[in-house]
Amino acid sequence: MRRNCLTIAAASLLAQAGAALAAPVPPVDEALLRDMVKSLAADDLAGRSPASAEEARTLDLIVARFKAAGLEPGNKGSWFQDVPTVSMTAKDFSALTIAGGATPLTFAHGTDFVAGSYRVNPKTAVKDSELVFVGYGINAPELGWNDYAGLDMKGKTAVILVNDPDYAMEGEDGLFRGRRMTYYGRWTYKFEEAARQGATGALIIHDTFPAAYGWNVVESSWTGEQHFVATPNDGADQTAFNGWIQNGVAQSLFKAAGKDLGAMVKAAGQKGFKPVPLGLKASLSFANAITRSTSRNVAGLQKGTTAPQEYVLYSAHWDHLGHCKADASGDDICNGAVDNATGVAALAALAEMNRKAGPTRRSQVYLAWTLEESGLLGSEYYARNPVFPLAQTVGGVNIDALSPGGPTHDIAVTGGDKSELAAILAKVAGDLRLKTGPEDAPEKGYYYRSDHFSLAKRGVPMFYVERGVDLVEGGTEAGKKAAEDYVVNRYHQPSDEYSADWDMRGIVQDVDLFYRLGRTLAEGSDWPNWNAGDEFRAIRDKSRAGK
Repeated sequence: MRRNCLTIAAASLLAQAGAALAAPVPPVDEALLRDMVKSLAADDLAGRSPASAEEARTLDLIVARFKAAGLEPGNKGSWFQDVPTVSMTAKDFSALTIAGGATPLTFAHGTDFVAGSYRVNPKTAVKDSELVFVGYGINAPELGWNDYAGLDMKGKTAVILVNDPDYAMEGEDGLFRGRRMTYYGRWTYKFEEAARQGATGALIIHDTFPAAYGWNVVESSWTGEQHFVATPNDGADQTAFNGWIQNGVAQSLFKAAGKDLGAMVKAAGQKGFKPVPLGLKASLSFANAITRSTSRNVAGLQKGTTAPQEYVLYSAHWDHLGHCKADASGDDICNGAVDNATGVAALAALAEMNRKAGPTRRSQVYLAWTLEESGLLGSEYYARNPVFPLAQTVGGVNIDALSPGGPTHDIAVTGGDKSELAAILAKVAGDLRLKTGPEDAPEKGYYYRSDHFSLAKRGVPMFYVERGVDLVEGGTEAGKKAAEDYVVNRYHQPSDEYSADWDMRGIVQDVDLFYRLGRTLAEGSDWPNWNAGDEFRAIRDKSRAGK
């Protein structure tokens, strides 16, 4: 029966896609795109660092473009939403000590483990917290899976495997979509779930293949300043500490507990796994240097005609890294032209296209997020404190890093076929004679690493599609070479700068696609949902039911 319902929903969405685009599609304003990218990526904005002296001028530029496109202020008469932020740097670490085995174990910060706290306290100290192996640390009622079943985690520290149970599969047929990572496999989820279970601490066992990066990435990411959205309780409902341990450390722990790590990993991959107390206790302490700041999201609105209280979102982050490691020439400004001046320019171009096409039946919202580079904090704050109710938000399009270059024959669907939005994408792509396919390396979980995810995990379906690599001029080999060149030579580096020599045809192709996807949602009447069994389906159902 569910299959038939989904088929009917998909058919309705397909019909709406066709009807929405019956009118001519306005041309993409390439000159507007160029001018806005050039302005946002200029040296005088110093890399658009949040809460910097340059933030106000960056936001003034965005608001001016939004006004020119006929948008209204989106937040109760204001263009802005304040985002309060807490930054913490952990320091003065003790060793991680483990008692309860034949001999005490001692592990060094950085080389053996990394840790931090989500609680805003100047001092973190945990003494003799019982270690419990909770497998993959997943509680997925819709899949009949609970690694915490029958366990009271109060005072305890969860020891958790990275990724999800069927990550080693070649295809996507497993309970957790096989090789394609689900949100249950992301480290962020595992810490969140440990907190929901009442744990004192959480330690993820690092393993390079399922993590998709080496220990060097973990160490560098967890040994500097960490940024968080400020909460009224200063994170009091979070674990006292979260961290990672090297695989060799985990082997030592399990050996001290009289267990075999390999056997435990195998058991954790089976449905019905029960958590295993290790009979060991962990102690750890460190200090936290705390700073507070405020940055801002930008919100613009095009009111709908007959359903103005239903909302379709377009989003992109305006921030970048500010000053960064200098290159050989001494340039230390990470301008962020591709990442993500292009995305914000696309918002302005989309607003102008929709102005020319006329208002849609639903309202359209244009959101320029802050603090994406600090961990999706601007979008996370919005999702916790939505200007437009999430239960009344139909869906949307997130835009992040549009690379200059020629048009392609294909588009890459990040996250795969997760929701009924796929029906709209299939229709639009077909009309444009574009092939659709998965992104490279689905096991790396890229769907969960950009701003749309803050909304998705609260039930709002979001498009996140990118231009593919099969270039009209040069084919797949040239496309892959260009993509690799950006990652190696420009991504998060001072060389990510605008040039008048940019080939804008691919970006124009992207914006045209985004217009068609968003316009279809904004002219429609159906409410696309996540596919049955998807990790975000239950929360969408609850939200739409008004519960």
